[in-house]
Amino acid sequence: MQGSSSFKIIIKHLFLIIFTLATLYPVMMVIRKSFSPGNTFQRSLNPIPEKVTLQHYEDVITKTDSSGRFLFFRQLLNSIVVALVTTIIGLFLASTAAYAFSRFRFAGRGIGLNMFLIVQMFPATLLMIPLYVIMDKLNLLNSIAGLVLVYSTTAIPFCVWMLKGYFDTIPREIEEAAWIDGATRFGMFWRVVLPLSKPALAVTALFSFMTAWNEYILAETFLNEETAYTLPVMLQHYVGSYSTSWGKFAAGSVMVSLPVMFIFYILQKNLVSGLTAGGVKG
Repeated sequence: MQGSSSFKIIIKHLFLIIFTLATLYPVMMVIRKSFSPGNTFQRSLNPIPEKVTLQHYEDVITKTDSSGRFLFFRQLLNSIVVALVTTIIGLFLASTAAYAFSRFRFAGRGIGLNMFLIVQMFPATLLMIPLYVIMDKLNLLNSIAGLVLVYSTTAIPFCVWMLKGYFDTIPREIEEAAWIDGATRFGMFWRVVLPLSKPALAVTALFSFMTAWNEYILAETFLNEETAYTLPVMLQHYVGSYSTSWGKFAAGSVMVSLPVMFIFYILQKNLVSGLTAGGVKG
C-alpha cells in the first residue's frame, strides 16, 4: 500500500511538472526573444538564448519623442497612476455599494444587481463610440483623468459583485454584537466588515488593477499623444503594418508584466481564500 501511495505521488508530481513547463514555455520563449539579438523569431524550440544582449531593453527604455523626452518612464508612470487610482476608486465605491446590496433590502435592489451584471456583458468595443462622445463633451480626451473615469465605471460592476458575494458570507451576528457595543452602521462597516473582508478586497483590487493595467482598446482610442500613452499602447506601436520589432516588443512585454507579478507575489496569501469564499452564498 505504501509503495502504491508513493507511486501515485510521483505520478502527480510528474504531471504537475509537465503541466507547469507547458504553461511557462510560451513565456520563456518571449523572455528568450527579449534577450536575443535581431527582430525576428528563430525557429529553434530551445527557450535558452544562444546569444544574450540587453539592446532591446535599452532601446525601449531610452526611446524619445520628437522633442527628445524619454517616453518609457513617463508611460510607466501613466500606467501606474491609471491602474492605482482606478483600483482605489473602484474599491471605495464598490465596497459601500456591495455592503448596501448585501445587508439592506430596498426597492430596486434586484434590478440594480441585474443591471450591474448586464453592463458586464457589453464588450469594450461596443461602448467606445458613446464613451468617446461623452469624453469629448467633458473635454477629457487625451487625459489620464478621463481614462481613470472610464476604467472606474467599467470596474465598479465587477467589484460590486465580487464584494457582495463575500459580504454575504460574513455572519450578521458579528455586526449585531458590535451594534450592542455602541457601534454605528458606518463603524460596523469600517471596523468589522472590512477587516474581515481583506481576502476579497485583495482579489478585487488585483483584478481591478490588472484590468486597468492591461487595457488597450479604450486607451488607444482616447489617447493621441505619446506622452499620455499607457504601456499597452506603447507596446502596440512596435507592431507595424509591414514589419514588427519583435525584440523590443518582447522586452517591453517582460517589463510590463513585472509589476503585476510583484503584486501577485505580495497578495498570494489572500488570493485563494478570496477567490473561493465569495461563492458560498449569493
